[in-house]
Amino acid sequence: MYGLPISTERKRQLPKKAIYAKFDLTTAQREGFDADVARIDIVAVVSSATIPALSEGVEVKEFYVLDVHMKRRKYDAKNILLLTRLIAQNMVFALRYEDQVQFAIFHTRLFTTAWQTAEQATLPLSGLNLDAVWENIVKAIGHIEVTDGQTLTEQIADNDQRAKLLAQIATLERKMANEKQPRRKREYFEQIKKLKEQI
Repeated sequence: MYGLPISTERKRQLPKKAIYAKFDLTTAQREGFDADVARIDIVAVVSSATIPALSEGVEVKEFYVLDVHMKRRKYDAKNILLLTRLIAQNMVFALRYEDQVQFAIFHTRLFTTAWQTAEQATLPLSGLNLDAVWENIVKAIGHIEVTDGQTLTEQIADNDQRAKLLAQIATLERKMANEKQPRRKREYFEQIKKLKEQI
C-alpha cells in the first residue's frame, strides 16, 4: 500500500470512541471531528523491525501511516492537527475521500499534497536511517527545497518568513496603487523597498 513494502503493512482500526474517551475533547471538537472523519486505520508501521535495511534514527525510531477516511473533501485542517496533538507519534496521514487520496504530515506545521487517485498515491522511502526517510517524506509532501547548510526546520521557518514578507509587500503595493497623496505613496514605496531587501 502506497508503495511501501509488504512487511510494513498493518490493518488495525483506531476507534474514534477510544480517542474521545482517552482525550477529553470538548463537544465542539468532537462534533467537528465527527463531521469530517468517518474512520481511522493504521495501515503501516515503518521501523527498523519492519524494514531491516533501515536503521533507527536519533529522533525517529518509527512512524505510522494512517488511513483517515473523510466524510467530505473540504475538511477542516484543525481536525488533522488535533490528531497530531492527541497521538504523540510520527505519523503520515493518507486522507481518503471516495477514490482520492491526499497525504498530510506535521513537522512544525501541517503540510499536504494535492488530491490524487489511490493508485498514484505513493510514499517515497529514501534514506539510510529513519531520520533521513522521515525528512525526505516531509520534503516530498511539503514540496520543500532545502538549501545547503540549513536543516529542514530552518528551511520551513525561512519559507514561512518569506511568504509573510511577500504578503506584506502585496498589501503595501495595493495601498500604494490606491493612494492619491504623493507623500503617502512615497512612504509606501520606501516600506516596500525595505521589505524587499529582507527577502
